[in-house]
Amino acid sequence: MGPRCAGTRLPLIGRALNDVTQRRRGVPPAPFLRWFGGDDPLSARRMSDTIPDHLSIDPRSPHFHRDALERGVGIRFKGVERKDVEEYSISEGWIRVALGKKVDRHGRPLTIKLSGPVEAWFERPAEETNEGEEA
Repeated sequence: MGPRCAGTRLPLIGRALNDVTQRRRGVPPAPFLRWFGGDDPLSARRMSDTIPDHLSIDPRSPHFHRDALERGVGIRFKGVERKDVEEYSISEGWIRVALGKKVDRHGRPLTIKLSGPVEAWFERPAEETNEGEEA
């Protein structure tokens, strides 16, 4: 029974370690590529005029989208515009905000999750790129 258990565990451990090393390099894991289509990791990150359903300002988060944050995202929570949002989810109806100046042992701010209706919008329009035209 020992070799059989070890045989079933090794592929899972190897895959988990591979996903961790890929995340450190900035390459999304395979399920991420499958959900968003294509083998190009940048194709999933290209921005359109649709606001991301789930967005985080933490670069280590899988919900971090640099393009969306560079355009600026406005958040209205329970009818009040908020500027202190760390993370939000429109479909699940919550935002995560910093809890004062408290930080954890790694220096990251402690956050609290607040539930309620969430509205999000881009503060600046998408930049038009005309590659065919020259000045």
